[in-house]
Amino acid sequence: MWRLGLHKRKGKHMRIAMVGLGRMGMNMARRLLRHDIEVVGFNRSQDKTDQLRSEGALGAYSFEELKTLLEPPRIVWVMLPAGAATEGAIAELKELLDKGDTIIEGGNSYYKDDIRHAEELADKGVNYLDVGVSGGVWGLEAGYCTMVGGSESEFKRLGPVFRALAPENGYMHCGPVGSGHFIKMIHNGIEYGMMQAYAEGFALIEDSQFGANMDFAELSNLWNQGSVIRSWLLELAGDAFAKNSRLDDIDGVVEDSGEGRWTVMQAIETGTPAPVLTSALMERFASRRPNDFRNRVLAALRREFGGHTVKSSGSK
Repeated sequence: MWRLGLHKRKGKHMRIAMVGLGRMGMNMARRLLRHDIEVVGFNRSQDKTDQLRSEGALGAYSFEELKTLLEPPRIVWVMLPAGAATEGAIAELKELLDKGDTIIEGGNSYYKDDIRHAEELADKGVNYLDVGVSGGVWGLEAGYCTMVGGSESEFKRLGPVFRALAPENGYMHCGPVGSGHFIKMIHNGIEYGMMQAYAEGFALIEDSQFGANMDFAELSNLWNQGSVIRSWLLELAGDAFAKNSRLDDIDGVVEDSGEGRWTVMQAIETGTPAPVLTSALMERFASRRPNDFRNRVLAALRREFGGHTVKSSGSK
């Protein structure tokens, strides 16, 4: 019955709300529109909602209005930063939505939070899917790799949404609630390790007698022609080197958004050796600590036991 009701609107088959129109949410909404999925856009700042409306979406300026623009069973995709923003949105939606409606959480939340959300929403009969999404700013054109956790029946019912967002064979039901974000968490941990390996390899070349004349953009392209280390990350490295051959316009501070930490916590929890992923996370921490106290301690110890020379910081 819900399909017939939605079908009456301009011949389209499904309508979904997108809460959060940042870099990911906005482009995901655009991709859905391109695939004949009706979108109700909502963002705390009105200008982004206005922008999406100008591109063919409906705009909601409150959660109450968002509810009125959706027909039961409603589908609301939350695409907000993990933490307070996501928690607040889900809490508000819980009070508004009705039995049979579905919340899809597509940010990078901790999978144990998903399990808690699903249990809380179940009291009202609201369905919950956790969806890990990978694709970044390229997803609008290339599609988003989509990892879904939750009810298999809801996953199948919402298949048109996942098919619209993903490239061919680019989405998967990973298991019960929590599994989508768990798999995405491990995906991001692997990403940390791959990025660290490329960084160390290029640094070894840069510091060698062959580094001064090496064209890293050309080398990145070479390695992507059939070598065993070819990848999209290497393509992106080549793009970065093409813009600045020695990346000297960038400060070498590397942030982390949480998934790498959770991956290492998982390794500890299950006793699974993960030295590469752990080391990659630690390197990110180290990148933020100029004149690191650890290194001052090491230098001081070498001076004390061996009389080794130390460099003065210049402080009084």
